[in-house]
Amino acid sequence: MSLNEEIAGDVSSLVPAATGLTPAGIQSSRTLFRRRVLVAVLNVATYAGLVALFARLLATGGVTALDAMLLIAFCVSTPWTILGFWNAVIGLWMLHGPADARAQVYPFADTGSEDGPITARVAVLMTLRNEDPERALSRLKLMRQDVERSGAGAHFTWFVLSDTTRPDIAAAEEALFEAWRRETGGVRLHYRRRDDNTGFKAGNIRDFLDRWGHEHDLMLTLDADSFLSASAILRLVRIMQAHPRLGILQSLVVGMPSQSPFARIFQFGMRHGMRSYTMGASWWAGDCGPYWGHNAVIRIAPFKAHCHLPVLSGNGPLSGPILSHDQIEAVLMRRAGYEVRVLPEEMESYEENPPHLTEFTRRDLRWCQGNMQYWRLLAMPGLKPMSRFQIAWAILMYLGAFAWIGFMVLATLKVFDTEMYDEPFPAALGLALFLATFAMSLTPKLAGLADVLLRREERRRYGGTGRLLGGAFTEFLFGVLLGPVVAVRIALFMLGLAFGRTITWDAQARDAARLSWRTALAGLWPQFLFGAAMAATLYSFAPGALIWAVPALTGLLLAVPFAVLTAEPALGRWLMRAGLCAIPEETQAATGLPTVEPQAEAA
Repeated sequence: MSLNEEIAGDVSSLVPAATGLTPAGIQSSRTLFRRRVLVAVLNVATYAGLVALFARLLATGGVTALDAMLLIAFCVSTPWTILGFWNAVIGLWMLHGPADARAQVYPFADTGSEDGPITARVAVLMTLRNEDPERALSRLKLMRQDVERSGAGAHFTWFVLSDTTRPDIAAAEEALFEAWRRETGGVRLHYRRRDDNTGFKAGNIRDFLDRWGHEHDLMLTLDADSFLSASAILRLVRIMQAHPRLGILQSLVVGMPSQSPFARIFQFGMRHGMRSYTMGASWWAGDCGPYWGHNAVIRIAPFKAHCHLPVLSGNGPLSGPILSHDQIEAVLMRRAGYEVRVLPEEMESYEENPPHLTEFTRRDLRWCQGNMQYWRLLAMPGLKPMSRFQIAWAILMYLGAFAWIGFMVLATLKVFDTEMYDEPFPAALGLALFLATFAMSLTPKLAGLADVLLRREERRRYGGTGRLLGGAFTEFLFGVLLGPVVAVRIALFMLGLAFGRTITWDAQARDAARLSWRTALAGLWPQFLFGAAMAATLYSFAPGALIWAVPALTGLLLAVPFAVLTAEPALGRWLMRAGLCAIPEETQAATGLPTVEPQAEAA
């Protein structure tokens, strides 16, 4: 379909609107509205109940100024947990209740299951910046070979879009690509390296659109660590062909097998936790779905015409080009009258997760800085109410972590509150509130685990019930230790943003590597000192309160050994031998995936 046909097709969007359907005619807009109202009621009611309970708890002995600040911190930190809880509950019900999940949540998926011809012109884009070129290009080669074997290769053109700044890596990129071009005859292969990083990744994609966008109908966006099978790619493309008003189709991305114990444990929890969560979120988000920046197929004409990102005025870390481009591009695509959908089922769409804690937090800080730029985009004209909610929710993801750390600080300072009155503390109420919020925070993982346990074949794919439960317990301990460490790092970084501190957006470490004690201590001493100060204060002035702080204190005080241990290659090998935290691709020995990376030397 040409650009002129796409623009002329804008008129056709009036037909679904007139019939009460979403722009692509996939679902009833009224049904989605009712679902959103229900989810809003459930979340507001739960939020009001928890806040009321906490306010009642704070009122014991009289309300002080510190109590008021604690209530504010609780109010800011809780919404993310509540929505995660309801998404998981709804998703589990969709997966195992009486309803047909596909018909209710993603009816468009059936159009991609057929073996119909590929007619669209598809550009496959891999963006690079100072990455290991051999690692990245080897995956792109495998993907291309798989697509060529499918018989649809003539409809795909492959682009390596480099923003690499290091001369040695740039030279390696060019040499490896030229060798690939010679092997294949150079048919439908392109390499381009920009001299600067203007606009970051979004600018890299925009440069492609300006040069080659008019020659293609769809583009598949990839990161350096992305890998999709030909069947997954063709399914996404067929769905897009069948629905011309579908602007972005995001696949459900899962982690690849890894020898890194950190990545292995993390992606095990994400693997079964994301299924129910994403299903529940898709049930009510519908046509205003997410875009995660990679492993998604995008309709080029409306993206090029309507998804140009603004440059934020002013100085400082929150000005200039938008770093976290994906969510904003999604809401702009929806504003243009095109649907943005996620396909909430596993379909051989992979990525790699950070191999150790320090790299994980570094990636999180990049996302944090990008999401904090969204404050200035909330008032963009013409956005759907759901789109504004998506932007606000992306902000709250990190603001909630900051508020949680603020809550911990204020709760510790409560021991010095001289305005307290002598009244027995309602321990039962406090315990009930603590257990309720803690259980809600675990619900996405628990729902995902239940989803697997309820299906015999899925249990087998995860290595059996015993190994699945053993892996779940391991991941639970891992999550308890990881959460406070990451939250403290985010809180410190957000404080730094206020004083102009920024972070460099560069290549991500991807290889499993041993982490030295010196490196771990250099990056995690603030977490240890924070935990030690909080533990010493509570022990000295309110030892009875230590039990409430044990989960957070354990993660903070053990941050350094936790980082070293979870990067240790020997632990990764032991987990593999024991079959703990295994994902299906490991137990099934998936031959289409790139080989598991080798262990790197000590960092």
